[in-house]
Amino acid sequence: MKDQRIGHVVIVGGGTAGWMAAAAFSRFLNNGYTKVTLVESEEIGTVGVGEATIPTIQTFNGMLGINENEFMRATQGTFKLGIEFVDWGGLGERYFHPFGVYGHEIHGVHFHQLYLRARSRRPMPDISNYSVSSVAAAHGRFGRPSGAGSSPVQNLAYAFHFDAGLYARFLRNYAEALGVKRIEGKIVDVGVRGEDGFVESIRLADGQRVAGDLFIDCSGFRGLLIEQTLKTGYEDWTHWLPADRAIAVPTRNVGPPDPFTRSTARTAGWQWRIPLQHRTGNGIVYSSAFLPDDEAESILLSNLEGEPLASPRRLAFTTGRRKQAWSKNVVSIGLSSGFIEPLESTSIHLIQTGIARLLALFPDMSFSPIERDEYNRILQAQFEDIRDFIILHYHATNRTDSAFWNQVRTMSVPETLRRKMELFRTKGRSFREGVELFDVTSWVAVMLGQNIVPQGYDPIADALDPDGIAGVLDQMRAAYLQAAQGLPTHAEFIARTCAAPTVDFAPMQKAGMA
Repeated sequence: MKDQRIGHVVIVGGGTAGWMAAAAFSRFLNNGYTKVTLVESEEIGTVGVGEATIPTIQTFNGMLGINENEFMRATQGTFKLGIEFVDWGGLGERYFHPFGVYGHEIHGVHFHQLYLRARSRRPMPDISNYSVSSVAAAHGRFGRPSGAGSSPVQNLAYAFHFDAGLYARFLRNYAEALGVKRIEGKIVDVGVRGEDGFVESIRLADGQRVAGDLFIDCSGFRGLLIEQTLKTGYEDWTHWLPADRAIAVPTRNVGPPDPFTRSTARTAGWQWRIPLQHRTGNGIVYSSAFLPDDEAESILLSNLEGEPLASPRRLAFTTGRRKQAWSKNVVSIGLSSGFIEPLESTSIHLIQTGIARLLALFPDMSFSPIERDEYNRILQAQFEDIRDFIILHYHATNRTDSAFWNQVRTMSVPETLRRKMELFRTKGRSFREGVELFDVTSWVAVMLGQNIVPQGYDPIADALDPDGIAGVLDQMRAAYLQAAQGLPTHAEFIARTCAAPTVDFAPMQKAGMA
C-alpha cells in the first residue's frame, strides 16, 4: 500500500506568519517523517503584521511551551489589557474595550442586562468601571490573574504588545532548534504539475529547486502561490472598509508604557499608539480616496508624543479575503490569505487560526476535498466575523465633520451586522455563535461606547430585586477598584519579571509612581 503521509512541508516566506507556522509545525509535526523547510529572502522585506495582539496569543505560545517572561524579554514586550478608543463615537468622546468580562452573571442574567436596567432607574458610572481589566488600565496597573476565592484579579485578561520582527526571530530560533530548515533565496519560478495543477516545486534565483508535498504561502499581499500561481481570486471589501493605506513610524518612549493600545480616530481613518519596552509604535490607517498620502503623514507626525526613531514607512493594501485560503496543495496563511485593518489587533490571531485549523485538518497525499472545504468554510466565517466587528466601529458614529465619516456613517452594512445592531438596539441582546471571535463583552463595549443605546433591557432581568442588585453592582465596582489599585504599576511589573536587558526601567517606575 502506497504511503500517503505528507513528507515535506515547504513554507514560502518568513516574517511573523512564516515563522509562526514553522514553529507550530516543528512542534506538532515532529513525527520522524515530515520535514519542514522555510524559504525566505532577505532582499524582500516583511510587512510586520502587527505589534498588538489579543488574548488568544497566550494559547499559541502555551501550545509551544514558551516561557512568557523569556518571550517578553526577547520581543521587548509589554502587556495589553484592551484598547482605548478616542473620538470614534464623536469628537471629544472616548471609551475602553477591555479584555475579559464585565461583572458576572447573577442567576443566569447577563451582567450588562442588569447594568442596563439599573441605568434606566438611576445615574450610573460608565460600564468600564465593572471590568477589572478596564480599571487596571485606567490606573496604569498590571498583574497576572491570581487570587483565591472571588478575587476580581482572577478575571483580569490580557494580551501583549511586542516587536513583530523580534517575535519572528524568537520563533525562528525555536523552530530551527526543532529541525526546521531555512533556505535563503528569492523565488523566481513555480513548478506546477500538468495533470492536476498542484504546485510541485519552487525554483530560486541561484538555480536551486525545492520540491514539496504541501506548500504554505506566507508571501504576504502578493500571494505568490495562492494567487499569482493558482489564481484563486480575491473578495474586495473596500466598499465597507475604505481605508487602503497605512503609514508607520516608531518613536522614543516619553514615559512608562501604558498597559493598553490607543486608537484615535482622525479625519479619514485612525491613528494607533502601541507602547513597547524600547520604543512606541505609531501609525495611521486611512482612505486615500479621502486623504492624500502627504497629508496623512503630516497628521501622523504632528500627533506623535515622542521623537521619531526612523523615517515613516508607507503601505498600501486592499481589505478583503482570498476566495479560497486553501487551494489544491497550497494553504495561504497571514497576509496572503487576506487583510483586515488592525483596528482590533486581529492580524496575528488570523495567522494563529489558520495554523490551528490546518493542524486539525492536516491532509495526506490524497488532499481530500472535504478537509479543504471545511478549512475554507471556517476561515471565511472567521474573516467575515472580524470584518463585521471592524465595520461597526466606523458605522456607529455621530461624526459629521468630514466626507469620510459621512460616508461610513450612512453606508449600508452587511446583513449579519445589521441584525446584530438592531438586536442590541431593542433590548441590549448580543449572542456569540459559531466560530465568532468576539464575545458579548466586546460587542457591548463598542456599541455602548459608540452611543448605540438600547431602547430597553431583557425582561428576564426583572425577576431580580432591583434594590438588591443595585447594592451588588456598587460592591462590584468598589471591589474592582480596590483590586486594581492593589496591583503594581505596569512598569514595575515588567521591571520585576520580564524587562529586556537593554531597557532601563528605573526612570519609568519612578514616573509611574509619581
